[in-house]
Amino acid sequence: MRFNDPLRERVCAGLKGRVVEVGFGSGLNVPFYPGAVESVSAVEPADLGWRLASGRVAESRVPIERAGLDGQSLPFADNTFDSAVSTWTLCTIPDVATALAEVRRVLTPGGTLHFVEHGLAPDDKVQTWQNRLNPLQKTLFGGCHLNRDIRTLLTTAGFEIQEIDIFYGEDAPRFLAAQSLGVAVSP
Repeated sequence: MRFNDPLRERVCAGLKGRVVEVGFGSGLNVPFYPGAVESVSAVEPADLGWRLASGRVAESRVPIERAGLDGQSLPFADNTFDSAVSTWTLCTIPDVATALAEVRRVLTPGGTLHFVEHGLAPDDKVQTWQNRLNPLQKTLFGGCHLNRDIRTLLTTAGFEIQEIDIFYGEDAPRFLAAQSLGVAVSP
């Protein structure tokens, strides 16, 4: 969706070196990889997503390989990557704590996780609606959670939040539009 392009550009800024992208999808972040990115290992469980990404992957100046299917079990050695990126992925991973532990494991010390995720709103009234609607959301939309607290998930996984911007996206109801965009560091 083109209206997300500015957010993708923001989240990809600062990526460098070897990058793991959890939830690669159809490769919509590819045009926003900065020049400092040397390679991308794409973790994507859906064959359809990978097929839809084929044109973007072929046109990329950065080498991209499909290198995993499950963010909860990354097939990489410890300390492999300089950066990681996740865009609107953490909402659907069944065991998000395990996935974040895996990302931390494969990042080098000081490596960065760049993220933009929808999740828990900053306002109590909106949170009430998110909590009410979450069971329906999960059922209808492939396990997607409305109310995951992104900041808490990251800090509980041992990341240090370097920067975070929590805001409402445009053109959607607030219970769907609460966004967290930022960078977390693996100590």
